[in-house]
Amino acid sequence: MTDALLTRLSSTPLLAVVLTLAAYLVGNALYRRLKQPSWLPPILLSAVLLAGLLALIGLPYAIYQQGASWLTFLLGPATVALGMPLYQQLPRIVELWRPLVVCLPLAATLAALYALGIAWLLGASPEVLASLAAKSVTAPIAIGITEQLGGRVPLLMGALLITGVTAIPLVSLAARLLRISDDRLIGFALGLNGHAIGTVRAFDLSPTAGAFASLGMSLTGIFTALWLPLAWHLVGGLG
Repeated sequence: MTDALLTRLSSTPLLAVVLTLAAYLVGNALYRRLKQPSWLPPILLSAVLLAGLLALIGLPYAIYQQGASWLTFLLGPATVALGMPLYQQLPRIVELWRPLVVCLPLAATLAALYALGIAWLLGASPEVLASLAAKSVTAPIAIGITEQLGGRVPLLMGALLITGVTAIPLVSLAARLLRISDDRLIGFALGLNGHAIGTVRAFDLSPTAGAFASLGMSLTGIFTALWLPLAWHLVGGLG
C-alpha cells in the first residue's frame, strides 16, 4: 500500500474499523474450523491476524488506535448489557451470595498482587507495574484504573489479552482436578480471572455459567476500581 493511499485511508476511522472487523470475522471462522479449542479463543486469533495486517500494510499502531477509538468506547455499553443475564439468573445468584462475598475480595486482590509481585521481582519499572495492576479487570474499567496509576494503556491491553487467554484453560484444568461441575462456580471463576474473554467462554458452556461470569467480571471491576488506586497511592506507586 502506497504511503499516500495509506495516509488518506488512515485519516478517517474507516480503515481501522474495516481491519478490526475483518480480523474478527476471520478469527472466528478459524476458531470454528479448528473445532473451538478452549486454549485458542477467537480473540487471540483475531489479535494475531490484526497485528499481522498492521505490519503488512505498514500502519503504525498509534494511528490505528486513533481510528479504532470509538470501538473502544463501545466496550462500556457492551459491558452494561451483561446486566440482562444477571437479572435472569438473579434467584441463583442470591443462593450463593455469602460464599461469593467472601471469596471475591480475596481473589480480586490476589489477581493484582501476584502479577505485581512477579513483575517487581523481575525489575519492572513503576510504569510497567502500573500497566499490569488491573490486568484481571474488564477493559472499560481497567483503562480508567491504569490512567489513574500512570500506566500505559497499550501495555495494559496486551496484559488483558494474555490474562484472559490463559485463564480459560487454567480454570478448566482446575475444575477437572477439583472435580467441580457446577456451572455457577466455573462461570464465576472465569469472569473473575478472565474478565470479558472468560465471560465469552462461560456463555459457550451455558447461560448460567455466562451469568455468573458476568457477575464475577463486574464485581471484580468494581472492587478493584475502589481499592487499587487508593492502595497504589498509599504505597507511593511501589516506587
